[in-house]
Amino acid sequence: MSLRRVAEEASRLFPARSPVTPQIVQPLPGLRLLRHARPTAFEATLYEPVLCLILQGRKETTLGELRYRMKAGECLLISHDLPVVSRITEVPYLALLLDVDIGALRGLHEEVAEAALDSTHAQALEVQGVDPRVLDAVQRYLALAAARTDAKVLGPLIAKEIHYRLLMAPIGAMLRSLVRHDSHASGIARAIAYIRSDFRAPIAVPELARRVGMSPSSFHKHFKAVTASTPLQYQKDLRLLAARRLLLTGEATVTTAAFAVGYESASQFSREYARKFGMPPSKEAASPVAELGSRRVESRSPATLDRFSSPIL
Repeated sequence: MSLRRVAEEASRLFPARSPVTPQIVQPLPGLRLLRHARPTAFEATLYEPVLCLILQGRKETTLGELRYRMKAGECLLISHDLPVVSRITEVPYLALLLDVDIGALRGLHEEVAEAALDSTHAQALEVQGVDPRVLDAVQRYLALAAARTDAKVLGPLIAKEIHYRLLMAPIGAMLRSLVRHDSHASGIARAIAYIRSDFRAPIAVPELARRVGMSPSSFHKHFKAVTASTPLQYQKDLRLLAARRLLLTGEATVTTAAFAVGYESASQFSREYARKFGMPPSKEAASPVAELGSRRVESRSPATLDRFSSPIL
């Protein structure tokens, strides 16, 4: 199966002659296709566990001080919820995004436990050339979009195969660690879930370490290894991302956004916001995007702060 053929099949699923960019379609459960016609500026967002296969174009993703440049034929695999910065650098850009179901991976653990899977040098964000067996399974899953009954019957089976292929592939080292409930990777995943459950509340790092069964020093070490940040910085990133969504959708002023996400000082919020996004929150709130968002939410109930999107995957 060639990458070009997968790209052609993916392109056929987009509406013809649509002027909108970016374009996103979801032809099957857990599968999205993303197309950009123009390069983008750097955009901060939160990536949840996902496989991102570049079919056309190039992108750049930064996690902490690490920078990854990707081209067609390469895939990015995210194992934990990670705040990153990304941009599209070459168009036309076409990517296939498949949600990674950690529960499904753990369901495979007993079946692959005897395979002596290597999880050394595992990274929560990996970039490699796509494994041919993963590409073949992904193409067969994508092909089901044209046959509803086949998708209903065969879709879950092929989705399970894709997870198995990722688990066994060289890129899946962190996933192989995650399937073990007693691993450091699983402990950090539980800590991330706890922080995300109420990112407005102050964090007591020693207590959080105790909750996941680690000493404070070990917890700091492994949290930094997975997320490229400290627990407090991770929480700050979540707060700023949530505040930015509130500002861009017109749901809050600068001051109300600051307090809504857990800041006690609007001036501190403004400083950290400008440092994160390169502009003060007051300028972001006055942008055309924010004005459009404000008009769109007038007839809706307020959206929850706890939802994040990944527009630049």
